Amino acid sequence: MKLLFDHNLSPRLVQLLADLHPNSQHVFSLGMEQANDQQIWDYAAQSDFIIVTRDSDYNDLSLIRGFPPKVIWIRRGNCSTQEMSIG
Repeated sequence: MKLLFDHNLSPRLVQLLADLHPNSQHVFSLGMEQANDQQIWDYAAQSDFIIVTRDSDYNDLSLIRGFPPKVIWIRRGNCSTQEMSIG
């Protein structure tokens, strides 16, 4: 399972979760820091990624467009990157 981490999550999650989810990426490492939600959605769908985000917009896109890609919507409050990777 390849994860694509959205702008609102730390790029460090890619390395912290590499043993569980190899080949995962962050939008920054792909040069997509200026990409909008629709562009990220299309890239994830074409490249077989699951989007990981704190942004409810992806949940809305999922309801409208279906999948792929699947979306993991993190609804946890403020927490550290370390807490995010284990929790």
